[in-house]
Amino acid sequence: MFDGNRVTAHTRSRYPIFQSPMTWIARSPLVTAVSKAGAMGLLENSIRDLAITKREFTAIRAATNAPFGVNLPIRYLQMDPKEETAIIDWLLGQGIHFVTTSAGDPTRYTKILKGAGVTVYHATATLRGAQKAVDAGVDGLIVEGAESAGIRNPEEVHSFALLQAVREKVDVPIVAAGGIVDGRGMAAAFALGAEGVTMGTRFVASFESPVHLNYKNAIVAASLGGTIMTDNPPRARSRGLRTPYSVEVALGTRERLPRGGLIDRLYVNGDVENTSGAAGESAGLIHELKSVQQIVDETIASFWREIDRLASLRRH
Repeated sequence: MFDGNRVTAHTRSRYPIFQSPMTWIARSPLVTAVSKAGAMGLLENSIRDLAITKREFTAIRAATNAPFGVNLPIRYLQMDPKEETAIIDWLLGQGIHFVTTSAGDPTRYTKILKGAGVTVYHATATLRGAQKAVDAGVDGLIVEGAESAGIRNPEEVHSFALLQAVREKVDVPIVAAGGIVDGRGMAAAFALGAEGVTMGTRFVASFESPVHLNYKNAIVAASLGGTIMTDNPPRARSRGLRTPYSVEVALGTRERLPRGGLIDRLYVNGDVENTSGAAGESAGLIHELKSVQQIVDETIASFWREIDRLASLRRH
């Protein structure tokens, strides 16, 4: 079905769909469901704890033979060099074949990982970052538009322009991230030069996502303008759900919760009003909770419908 697609050749997955490696969320229940559905689950490592990495990795391996990958967030792992080395050494010992890197310069990681026979994709939100990553030897890119959830650079460009700019300058496979929840968005990304897509917010609002139901329902209830950008000192900003808390943070009348406090309050206890869960602009395109399998199947089916519709224009 995706013969000749470089992304599926690299990942060994059935479909060129990635699940974003979201902190705390992208662990064994969600990653396993995504990989079983034929897409590419990515295990997160933002918490920098080898014990957690071992536990979650082992649980995924025990639950499925489907391929999955691991994300290495460079900036966070480098906060603890010993743990960074331990995580990478352990993962290489498990025979992983696919890794994504993010949040930093991938040069050293690329040398280590590719030297061990691992395929490496790097996530970037800028044209300059994309070019530097290709120069560092990565096999592919995850290009994140400013629509995406979570920590963002204040000067980022949205996907429509960014994908075209990156495709113009590089030859490696591109996986588009930001604003995609279905096959229509996937087809649009392919038209702009991508060979795969990443979905984060869409998978948060799935039955298998481990976060509290209140958080999922808040995503479903969000309008198209239902997210907000707030300052994330010292230099970044964050995109999350528009809530009383996030509006006050944006106005400077309330202090931002530490990340650990957000996880406990929102992800575990479901306090939507006094937190703001990460969510992309695509939250306004999500209208119901679905299983991961349904999300993947419907995305692929609607992708091919859009491709056929576009192809029919040529015949007319």
